Amino acid sequence: MGSNHPGLAELPEGIFSLLDTDLYKLTMQCAILKYLPNVQVTYAFTNRTSDMRLSREAYHWIEEQVKKLGNITLSLEELEYLKGTCTYFNDSYLRFLTTFHLQPSEQVKVLFKPLEDTGSANDLGDIHFDIGGLWLHTILYEIPLLALTSEAYFRFCDKDWSHKGQEQKAYNKGIKLIENGCVFSEFGTRRRRDYRTHDLVMQGLTRATSTASERGWKGKLSGTSNVHFAMKYGVPPIGTVAHEWFMGIASITNDYEHANETALRYWVGCFGEGVLGIALTDTFGTPTFLKAFKKSLPTVAQAEVDTVDTQLPSAPLPAISATHTVVDTKSSVDQSPHLHVTNVDPPRSYAQTFTGVRQDSGNPLEFLRLMRDFYDSEGITDKKTIVFSDSLNIELCLEYMQAAEEAGFIPTFGIGTFLTNDFTHSSTGTKSAPLNIVIKISSASGRPAIKISDNVGKNTGDVDTVNKVKETLGYVEKKWAAGDEKTRWGVEDQEATTADVQE
Repeated sequence: MGSNHPGLAELPEGIFSLLDTDLYKLTMQCAILKYLPNVQVTYAFTNRTSDMRLSREAYHWIEEQVKKLGNITLSLEELEYLKGTCTYFNDSYLRFLTTFHLQPSEQVKVLFKPLEDTGSANDLGDIHFDIGGLWLHTILYEIPLLALTSEAYFRFCDKDWSHKGQEQKAYNKGIKLIENGCVFSEFGTRRRRDYRTHDLVMQGLTRATSTASERGWKGKLSGTSNVHFAMKYGVPPIGTVAHEWFMGIASITNDYEHANETALRYWVGCFGEGVLGIALTDTFGTPTFLKAFKKSLPTVAQAEVDTVDTQLPSAPLPAISATHTVVDTKSSVDQSPHLHVTNVDPPRSYAQTFTGVRQDSGNPLEFLRLMRDFYDSEGITDKKTIVFSDSLNIELCLEYMQAAEEAGFIPTFGIGTFLTNDFTHSSTGTKSAPLNIVIKISSASGRPAIKISDNVGKNTGDVDTVNKVKETLGYVEKKWAAGDEKTRWGVEDQEATTADVQE
């Protein structure tokens, strides 16, 4: 394994910036600070490619890298960047970030279970993470731990590959997408091969953007989900919210029938109408989400100057009611922020207010038909955005773009693993398959946290709770033939396709 790129050898291994994460982890942390600062949670790690195991040597490297996470703090330059770029972050959150740091010695335990324990560094086995603590303090572990696990696998287990050609490959992909009119973002942090690969991909994509600008193409790179790379390359940070927000709210309230509405209400209460306005629909199945999406927004009280906390740390979640305001006007120091009240008359629904939705599981073409029927039935004529983000490549982006435009939507794409972990073996030219690994919130306030999604292959969490929630919600089981989570990005050592071949 070699970089073959001058200057890259100086890049540090592992994680070295608090912003080397997805934007939506920060937006959710901001909302948690505002409303749920004292909620205890746990997280669970799953390797969906369970036959791709790590070595003891990889495990020890991960252990050392996890310890180093506790040394990372927000730099002054990063703080100024957030202030100037992410203007939806309130002053309370930015102040919180200036003193925040992870505490892995108290919050994370890395475990290794060898298949056969000989004591050798080459023993293969399964990696596990025990993650727990305040939601506010542990929410930022997911992306770094996944990125470190992937890096460890390709540093110590599958070493038959090279960085050579990755910048050019990313450039070629960017050119192909942009010249065909695609608007897309880079979403590949969690399963990237390593930081170096990610950096090369961003170099290639930004170079493709410059070429496209010169040629007047209508497609574009709209940004990256990674805040560190957005800052480094001068592109917008992209993201809104993850399944975790809905899962946590449902677990805390133990009210799955109203969880989507509660989560939407708090989101709008934290950031305002029309801000961070792409809704994620599939946490408990899209049909269930749409029941909440069609409901009217409550009266919203927003702080004009947000200089104090707006939720008593010990206060329970406010109940859903027709007149309840989502911002508690009392602070933890018994002061009140300056408030203005927006009365919506006639009332607007969440579906009207949100810019669009994100499709992250199930059949994308069926999703398009479902959303077209939904918006039409609600009498919503505004042109809405559909963000596709589920295991994309160039061919799928072009197919979904055409279908979405024909259905009257504005399509955009969040492309991840296809950009940051697309390799072949140097010796044979066969596929060097990525790990398919996830970390999901597994409990909140002592109750299981689960996800159902629009594809049975993405069900997550306690099986009994999953089944009970499906029964409660009247969930209709769905299985998508193209959604096998073990083989989404190819199979190890399969013959490489044209798109896989290094340039």
